[in-house]
Amino acid sequence: MRLALKTGSYGILHIAVATGVAFALTGDLAVALGIGLLEPVVQTVVFAIHERIWEGKPARQRGLAA
Repeated sequence: MRLALKTGSYGILHIAVATGVAFALTGDLAVALGIGLLEPVVQTVVFAIHERIWEGKPARQRGLAA
């Protein structure tokens, strides 16, 4: 339960930071909200791909060494 709450609070923080940075750069609240909501979703997908590649590389290396 603690991990779920921590993950959720971090997600909200991420959206707030991304929206704040986008607003500081654009001065447009609508654009900032769009970026602030879209960026964390894209980042989550990229992280999942990164993890898959990162975890798969040692397995391939072990297969080549065997």
